[in-house]
Amino acid sequence: MLQAIESVGERPGPHLLITGGVHGDEFEPMAAVRQLARELRTDELRGRVTLISVVNEPAFRLGQRCAEDGLDLARTCPGRADGSVTEQIAFALSALIRSADLYIDLHTGGTRLMVLPLTGYVLHTDSAVLEQQRRMARAFGLPLTWGTDPLLPGRSLSVARDANVPAIYAEYLGGGRFDPAGVAAYVRGCRGVMAEFGMLDGPPAPPIHAPLFVEDSRPGSGHMQVNHPAPCEGFFEPAVQLGQRVQMEDILGTICDPFGQRAEVIRSRFAGIVIVLHTFPRVEAGVSVAVVLERV
Repeated sequence: MLQAIESVGERPGPHLLITGGVHGDEFEPMAAVRQLARELRTDELRGRVTLISVVNEPAFRLGQRCAEDGLDLARTCPGRADGSVTEQIAFALSALIRSADLYIDLHTGGTRLMVLPLTGYVLHTDSAVLEQQRRMARAFGLPLTWGTDPLLPGRSLSVARDANVPAIYAEYLGGGRFDPAGVAAYVRGCRGVMAEFGMLDGPPAPPIHAPLFVEDSRPGSGHMQVNHPAPCEGFFEPAVQLGQRVQMEDILGTICDPFGQRAEVIRSRFAGIVIVLHTFPRVEAGVSVAVVLERV
């Protein structure tokens, strides 16, 4: 069900799993994994790398986040062997995650969101696993490193958490376009993690941006889909930009009906940095239009 490429080094080392395309409309991860598959050489590699460029092939063929059953793969793990197409993919992915020593899950904001480039991980209760995840995230080298609530269910990282497999996810912009800079950042980041854990020679490349490090153990932290929900459906016009600092009650944007006869103002619930922004103008009621990262 999952089309994987294996790169096995000539010397022993960890087993790293790298996935792209958990959502069918997130394109830079797919290209980055393909590039890694072309570039990795067995004579330079210690250990084994399993690469899956498109985990959710049915969703990719639709050009959408989810497959035809409408289930979000990132909320469906560990899945079911006898379930719907997404549940079966989740089941196969979960088995692969459990077989790995390290896991990197690559994402973007897809066609509807833009996400500030970041690496994230759960605040694992096992201190050794948590420290390895911090090392992975820092070695990846994106501007923001974000540790969050370990109890969120259904994710690929939820499976890794339960199996004590050190795991991170990465986000890089989105907005329905293809960004070669995102591909380059992801290839560089994955190689940085491999270098950090001795799978490749040399130290990780230094981050291009000064990294921001935030850990937030509050319940629900890291659940982007519940931040600043749209009070109604309509046309969303952002009043802020990705990466902008805002204060509590600052206006994040407005939602109006298609004819502009009624508008709802959305204000920030707290001070922080805008790390996610809904860039597709049409929104449904309850959909998150922005995520503001608090410094806790």
